[in-house]
Amino acid sequence: MGTEKRTNYWEYIRVEELLSLQGGLGEESAELSNDEVLFITVHQVFELWFQLVLRELRGLRDLFHAPVVEEQALSDAVRGIRRVITILRRCVDHFEVIETLTTREYLGFRDKLMPASGFQSAQLREIEILLGLEAADRIPLGTSESWIDALRAHDGSESSASRRVERALADGPTLLAVLEDWLYRTPIDGVGPDDPGAAEALDAFVASYLEAHAAEVATSLEMALERALCEEDQARLRKRYAGETEAIGAFLNPPESEGGARRRRIRAAALFLLSYRELPLLAWPREILDGLIEFEQVFVSFRQRHARMVERVIGRRTGTGGSSGVDYLDATALAYRIFRDLWAVRTYQIRREANPPLTRPEEYGFRRG
Repeated sequence: MGTEKRTNYWEYIRVEELLSLQGGLGEESAELSNDEVLFITVHQVFELWFQLVLRELRGLRDLFHAPVVEEQALSDAVRGIRRVITILRRCVDHFEVIETLTTREYLGFRDKLMPASGFQSAQLREIEILLGLEAADRIPLGTSESWIDALRAHDGSESSASRRVERALADGPTLLAVLEDWLYRTPIDGVGPDDPGAAEALDAFVASYLEAHAAEVATSLEMALERALCEEDQARLRKRYAGETEAIGAFLNPPESEGGARRRRIRAAALFLLSYRELPLLAWPREILDGLIEFEQVFVSFRQRHARMVERVIGRRTGTGGSSGVDYLDATALAYRIFRDLWAVRTYQIRREANPPLTRPEEYGFRRG
């Protein structure tokens, strides 16, 4: 019998290869300043983390892309979401390391980056595409180049970055799309979209919830009016609370331009899962929705932290790739939201005790074998 080859730590992790990759534009790392090696290393670490995030998100997308998502599979999905949240939090922490650079130290090698840009991180663009960010929603870079052109080589030819992103664009449905398919299929008060009387059951759920929500708003308004100092304040309060009632009505009855009946059911399902979260069979689904909200919150924090790091190190000067720098980063943090309906549901939830009673709560209890 042959002797099985045994490995060592440095071979398994490929340490020597890894430590040879901090040479920037081909120099030996020993020839570079510690500041430049730090800058290169932190960004390489970002790319390694992004690779793991993409693996987890693709697995999550593929799970929800199945025609039937088994309940027992949701626990693994939640674990994957928690992992990407933890990874992104570590990415946010890495900006502290870059902030050990002073402005003068960074300017000592910044010109070597031109006209490269952090926007050219293909993996970060892949994450955005996989999540469901639409090309039409992207913030312009402030140059004549489109966002996809910015990933090409300087002569306009394909690059490793543009090829990665083109593959991502062609790689099937987004996480947002498959999540909404799953929500659409979710039984609401025991009735699925293809069950007999589905439309009537959905109408009944929405009507009962709107009534309960209106009662909660009326109570809140009454308490707020007790503190109003004048008639003008009272008028402002009535208008604001009336706006809440109108807003949830529009949210749960979207026009065809916003998706109509399909969008209505998706939004109602998200509201149902989060409002009746104490029901046993809704435990993992609600963790999925809460996890996705937390993930997007951390992703927004990542963008905001990036902007503050850039402002601290180089101020508001033009970015190396020609963008508006900090202003561009701040704009993406505000605009790049994927799970908008899940965020909106937070506005329309009410107290547990105020939720209207379900007609089929037994559908969501534990079942005996």
